[in-house]
Amino acid sequence: MPPPETMYCAQQINIPPELPDILKQFTKAAIKTQPHDVLQWAADYFSALSKGQDLPVKERLEMPVATQKADTGLTPDLLKILHQQFAPKEIITKEELLQKWKDLCLPIEQLDTILALGNFSENITWMQFFALGCSALGGTITSALKHVCEILTEDPEGGAAQIPFDTFQSLYTYLAHLDGEIPNEQIDSFLHSLEEYAECQGGMVQPSNFTSLHSAEKPE
Repeated sequence: MPPPETMYCAQQINIPPELPDILKQFTKAAIKTQPHDVLQWAADYFSALSKGQDLPVKERLEMPVATQKADTGLTPDLLKILHQQFAPKEIITKEELLQKWKDLCLPIEQLDTILALGNFSENITWMQFFALGCSALGGTITSALKHVCEILTEDPEGGAAQIPFDTFQSLYTYLAHLDGEIPNEQIDSFLHSLEEYAECQGGMVQPSNFTSLHSAEKPE
């Protein structure tokens, strides 16, 4: 004969005081991030939480454009999540990147394309991959650089999106050399023009400084 079911009263149930807030924050994060695989994302969320790492959470809910399918690939918010997770390491492994990429339910084909473009080995310089990720978000070097500024800036949303000139110079030079069709003198001229802006802006540059400089893009 099976034992009788155990009965509990409210006084017997001990709810950890931090549990309601943890669950509330988790629910809000899930709503903003809208992961395809909720269980896998939840596992990554609580793993990062327990280790004190940056959480895989979008800053805001992204509403899909009517003419596009939602969550079909890398977005600025998802790239920002990856940057927050990997930037402190500087050098990461392909295995680490693949795991975080899967956690965000991003298409493996897109990752393979970016890795091939950068000709990356097992060890990956994160900022180089980040630059190519920004390039994957837009069709030109100019649009990639705008994403660079918008993701890396510490300005509030809607601000100038300034970043240090040295950071911009490193990422632009990498993308321009990888492109292979922008002459060195054109690269130098573009950076010299931007450096003049930076000298007046405390060493910072912003998208409005370079969007009118067509030398950032290769000729049509």
